[in-house]
Amino acid sequence: METLIAHPQNEEQATALKAVMKALKIDFETEERPYNPKFVEKVLKGVNARKSGKPGRKIDLQNMWK
Repeated sequence: METLIAHPQNEEQATALKAVMKALKIDFETEERPYNPKFVEKVLKGVNARKSGKPGRKIDLQNMWK
């Protein structure tokens, strides 16, 4: 049997998919993938710094992957 992976774009779609699978007696699993809180904090810190007028870092695209 094959495995299907769905990517609902919002909670309404996710709820509808779950309801259909339950109605058809299809076993399914759910998996949450929240962002790492430290990563979110770091990103928000940079966004807030830029909004307050602090200069950001420039990355030379030629040397970016070196």
